[in-house]
Amino acid sequence: MLHEKIEIKYEQDTATLYTYILENSPEIDPNRKRPMIVICPGGGYQHTSEREAEPVAIRLNGMGFHTCVLKYSVKPAVFPTALIQLAKAVGKVRDHANEWNVDTNKIIVLGFSAGGHLAASLGVFWDKEFLSEELEYSKEHITPNGLVLCYPVITSGQNAHRGSFEALLGDKCLDDESLDLVSLEKQVTTNTPPTFLWHTFEDIAVPVENSFKFAEALLNNKVPLEMHIYPKGVHGLSLGTDETKRVDNELHLQPEVTNWIDMAGRWIKGL
Repeated sequence: MLHEKIEIKYEQDTATLYTYILENSPEIDPNRKRPMIVICPGGGYQHTSEREAEPVAIRLNGMGFHTCVLKYSVKPAVFPTALIQLAKAVGKVRDHANEWNVDTNKIIVLGFSAGGHLAASLGVFWDKEFLSEELEYSKEHITPNGLVLCYPVITSGQNAHRGSFEALLGDKCLDDESLDLVSLEKQVTTNTPPTFLWHTFEDIAVPVENSFKFAEALLNNKVPLEMHIYPKGVHGLSLGTDETKRVDNELHLQPEVTNWIDMAGRWIKGL
């Protein structure tokens, strides 16, 4: 495995991309190209959760995927800092596609909670001028081929997770135009990549309506999607297993949701 720490700089902020690159085996397939999953942990744009980082990367490695985890800049960094860092991370994956044996038609961005908002932001903004003018890459070079959104923050309107938008926008959190821009159900177009979503009905912190609003926007724009709503489970479940439960909170052990990653894996392979 190639495990590296790669710095991604934007203005005064630095993100870190941690790679988990599987090596090809001459015994199995020396020329194999694998999908790459770029993981954006959650944390309300105030931190990046360890529970939604390396354990997820390693689980996906076991399913045959390359992975990397982006520890993006959070508060006091404001929009679009983390988005530009993610775009640069996807660009860097494409830069190294031959070296890392990446299938460039299957570069997927996966995000949890506020990291889901970040992943979805790249999905809706990858072709916008305000983003491309900050990058050394073409629009096509930073395009994700699919999104996997896990209990994502989506809307800044009704059912919003207010803390995420306060951290993301800083002083602009009361500005209606800024709030509308980052209310992602309003930004979906026919250019948004195919999307896999999952959420729980019992999520109080980021209500399930967030996923429904994004799904409705995808449907209205004829963007393919797969969506799963589990009846039980608190916010921030990650894998729902012993590996990712909080040391002080058994509520994050939720066996009913543990199959989401297998379904997402099948969906990715089918893209």
